[in-house]
Amino acid sequence: MKEITLKYGCNPNQKPARIFMDHGELPVEVLNGRPGYINFLDALNSWQLVKELKAATGMPAAASFKHVSPAGAAIGLPLSDTLKKIYFVDDVDFELTPLASAYARARGADRMCSYGDFCALSDTCDEATARLIKREVSDGVIAPDYTPEALEILKAKRRGTYNVIKIDPNYVPEPIERKQVFGVTFEQLRNNIDLSSPELFANIPTKNKVFTAEAKRDLVISLITLKYTQSNSVCYVKDGQAIGIGAGQQSRIHCTRLAGSKADEWWLRQCPKVMALPFKEGIHRADRDNCINVYVSEEWEDLLQEGTWQQFFTEKPEPLTREEKKAWICKNTDVALGSDAFFPFGDNIERAHKSGVKYIAQAGGSIRDDNVIETCDKYDIAMAFTGVRLFHH
Repeated sequence: MKEITLKYGCNPNQKPARIFMDHGELPVEVLNGRPGYINFLDALNSWQLVKELKAATGMPAAASFKHVSPAGAAIGLPLSDTLKKIYFVDDVDFELTPLASAYARARGADRMCSYGDFCALSDTCDEATARLIKREVSDGVIAPDYTPEALEILKAKRRGTYNVIKIDPNYVPEPIERKQVFGVTFEQLRNNIDLSSPELFANIPTKNKVFTAEAKRDLVISLITLKYTQSNSVCYVKDGQAIGIGAGQQSRIHCTRLAGSKADEWWLRQCPKVMALPFKEGIHRADRDNCINVYVSEEWEDLLQEGTWQQFFTEKPEPLTREEKKAWICKNTDVALGSDAFFPFGDNIERAHKSGVKYIAQAGGSIRDDNVIETCDKYDIAMAFTGVRLFHH
């Protein structure tokens, strides 16, 4: 197949729309549904991300994409009981395979942003993973293959309209890529840089030069995630999964703050007081996500006001005070942080430290590198200058 006609482009008024190949066959096959323009942008970007994660770590990987940036990305490490609960998979009556665990992590890291996502799987989609996908509000999935049981489950999702895409895992695109903007064609060499190379950690300008094996793995996950995140971007990673991604900000510090706030929320969701919220039976998953998001935010009074809390809880929860939040966030440690370009000021390190960052990988090359290094040394943070910029547009 050389061409697939799409329902419309980015918006309903943008017709006609299609994807096609100038030479050869398309590497994708639509097994179910009718993917749109943005669906395919998400699918093809997210597939590259999980394919690289699998190659770099040797473990199954998954990603959750929204509007051409990842909301989550992870490898298939086992889930603790706490993570199972905050990812809403503690009630399943089947064993979570490594791929299913990767999906639960990627989809659960930022549940607000993953609502209505497009997901990618590095390996053949198995029944366990399909059963988890079936439970979530999602537009589609891309994977190299599907077991018959998994495909049957996914084809029944969204009244039979769920988008299921199969991609040839051996497909290699041409080295030169092109895109059009305002009738003008842009051309560049594809970004094929290898982000699993040990050379990324050869230049360590900080006093602390110790990167554990887990830290290096998490920093690689962070950098590969950033490679497919709209710039400017930074990514916080812990225990094999992204926990906060700040995408598309014009200012680096705003990336760091945005991603840090997401990482903090991920950690706050594990706070015993949050996990014990007395939700009513039958509350929709999206409503639980929204409630938790508001409860841990500065707008918690909106949720706990009279006439509102009764809609979601069996009894009125006590607020999570600012002091309680600060004390709990301080318990988060050993977080890895990657940046798609250099940090221009030490304020980024100050903000990262507040979210438990102990390891950093960034390009380096700012005229204020000395200030950034000094701030890392202040908090005993180990930082590598990779010399690699990862802008993506």
